[in-house]
Amino acid sequence: MYALYYYPGNASLTPHMALEEIGAKFELRLVDRNSEAHKSPDYLRLNPNGLIPVLVDGELVLYETAAICLHLADRHPEACLAPPLGTAERAELYKWLIHLTNTLQPELITYFYPERRADDAAMAARIKVHAERRVGEMLDRIEAHLQASGPHLLGDTFSVADLFLFMLGRWTRGFTNPARNRPALRRLMERVTERPAVKRTLASEGIAAPLF
Repeated sequence: MYALYYYPGNASLTPHMALEEIGAKFELRLVDRNSEAHKSPDYLRLNPNGLIPVLVDGELVLYETAAICLHLADRHPEACLAPPLGTAERAELYKWLIHLTNTLQPELITYFYPERRADDAAMAARIKVHAERRVGEMLDRIEAHLQASGPHLLGDTFSVADLFLFMLGRWTRGFTNPARNRPALRRLMERVTERPAVKRTLASEGIAAPLF
């Protein structure tokens, strides 16, 4: 049985949705960010970076959201969360997952934690403004792709990348121009929320409307 270390609405949301999609047995282990549990010695033994999530699969301890998602997709091909290995469509999945985790997500982290890159409050405020603009530009490019090749990131094929995009898209719900303002992105996020596995995940984490 898997164990997923999570915090509601955090980067653990995508692996949680993936586990529900797969239908495998798993245990949720709350890491209470409010009490700095992700910085505790016990948690740092699992992930020395002090970040959420961590997936435990037998003797395997795995962190990094995209890596966890790919591992789950590979372990459960019957769930069809990823195209077959060696196909062009699989390569497209790698492209989108890496883009989301290496490009869009870091800019979102900069938006939410600008003080990490600033010497004072005024500089942090400027960094936040620029990060929101850059996130918007990235979302515009994803919107253009969905308009041309959707309805999913892989065209007609639903994948774990759509779950990842839903998670990052909902993080923008407080933006001046959130992901939901883009028609194709909104439709994708609506389709994701209609999936029974996603409904179970959101209910389990206590995530209520507005979802994004």
